[in-house]
Amino acid sequence: MQFIGAPLQDCGEEKADLAFIEIEGLTKKYSEDVYALRSFSLAVEKGEWLAVMGPSGSGKSTLLNILGCLDSPTEGRVVVEGENLGRLGRADLARFRAEKVGFIFQQFHLVPYLTALENVMLAQYFHSLADEQEAAEALRHVGLGERLQHLPSQLSGGEQQRVCVARALINQPNLVLADEPTGNLDEVNEAIVMGLFTELHRAGHTIVMVTHDPEIGRMAERRVELHHGRLADLSAFPAREEELVDDLLKAVWHAQEDTGKPVLALDAVPEFRANRATFLLMARDELVCLEDGTLALATRGEPRAREIIRRHRLAERLFFDTFGLEADLLEANACRIEHTLSAEVTEKLCRFLKHPQTCPHGSPIPRGVCCPR
Repeated sequence: MQFIGAPLQDCGEEKADLAFIEIEGLTKKYSEDVYALRSFSLAVEKGEWLAVMGPSGSGKSTLLNILGCLDSPTEGRVVVEGENLGRLGRADLARFRAEKVGFIFQQFHLVPYLTALENVMLAQYFHSLADEQEAAEALRHVGLGERLQHLPSQLSGGEQQRVCVARALINQPNLVLADEPTGNLDEVNEAIVMGLFTELHRAGHTIVMVTHDPEIGRMAERRVELHHGRLADLSAFPAREEELVDDLLKAVWHAQEDTGKPVLALDAVPEFRANRATFLLMARDELVCLEDGTLALATRGEPRAREIIRRHRLAERLFFDTFGLEADLLEANACRIEHTLSAEVTEKLCRFLKHPQTCPHGSPIPRGVCCPR
């Protein structure tokens, strides 16, 4: 079975001159003066993760419904994986939706009298044939191996959303459409579900996700902003925002120093709440460990955090000892230059300052390769 983490097989022949999704002049009109989308054009490449953002009523969900063959445009052209959706009849649209698209909604839409396993098998049934073993494996992959026979009412919100992820992917769609998939989840379950989306992206699925949450939007490769049915902004995000990552590693280090504990409750790092998506990416890159509502520096994150703290506290010591800067100004000024200090410059600075052991505030400065042992 192919699932999260498995490379996708090509489904059908794609036209070389088309992106995976091509939208041209898309308009959805409900009455003379009511438009959901107005002359909207956009291209999405195969394997891309796109976040669709904007205020309520801006056309986000309408766009998703048209891409998923749940609605049809008034005007314009929508091509998905080489298939012009406007040329498909009702039966062909249903077939395309079943074979090519996986849906994940804010409202879980699970059948209440079916177990988790049966809800996933129902999606198989509409595609081809139900396979209990395959459905069970899909649920195990999203961490629900012990919940196969539970009804939706016996599952938490996060568990229900993971059933939805398994259900959406059981037929191995190349396109995943998600509408506010974390809107009803707490922070811990949000982290789990977004970790699954990260795996989907790595496996090559194309993801179009509607969200109001800027932190969730930042996890995508690209963001589009809709206002009144029109494209208002198009932003590309860097793969990593190195300075932000460094600042968050520094925050975890400080929390460990303050508490004396290597493993922290999320509340011990206030920065987590405002930077959930970045912490998820850091966990993916093995810089931090996120598990069961706790946070810790991981194998790759600990030495990087150590170097960040070393640079920062050496910079404070330089401003205090050499330039006589007042103590309450040291933090801000050190923050301005710490990201510009290379490893070589940091070691030269340490030697110049005669290998200080503490910063002016009394916090220890981690030892470097140049320091006497």
